[in-house]
Amino acid sequence: MIRKFLLLSATVAAFSARAANGVSLELGYGDEDSHLVRAGVQWTWGEKRPLGKHLQWGGYWEASLGRWENGERVTDLAVTPVFRLEKPGAGVLPYVEAGIGLHLESQIEFSDHRTSGTKFQFGDHVGFGVRFGERLRHDLGLRLQHISNGGIASPNPGMNFAILRYQYHYD
Repeated sequence: MIRKFLLLSATVAAFSARAANGVSLELGYGDEDSHLVRAGVQWTWGEKRPLGKHLQWGGYWEASLGRWENGERVTDLAVTPVFRLEKPGAGVLPYVEAGIGLHLESQIEFSDHRTSGTKFQFGDHVGFGVRFGERLRHDLGLRLQHISNGGIASPNPGMNFAILRYQYHYD
């Protein structure tokens, strides 16, 4: 059942990528020597809004599919709304961002020592980075992410990751 859901979700994401505003690749390191690889597709919410004289805010939806390994192999499917605060400038666009999304894991065993009460998880992150290059199409950032079931089931060990992220913006 989960495999069919993951396959269907990946297929929908691949076809939807044509209408997307960007794609991303993430590499991360986490608890218990976990190694994370994740790919994503992003859809912006529309026009950015000014916040004072020197800042603007906006956001995007991110759908991602990834895997982390630390003795177990866990596949992670997620959808996350992300809020972003930016400081526009000539040639570069520094930002900070935060998001809280829904994750579905392929199993409840995260490692030999971590078992969650449910495959359904929440993923929250904070991050910072910079957009640069021609038409600000390149985006390099760092995220700190926590994934747990938020106490809806026991046990709730959670996982923490430090993630290096590259995104390419189509627009």
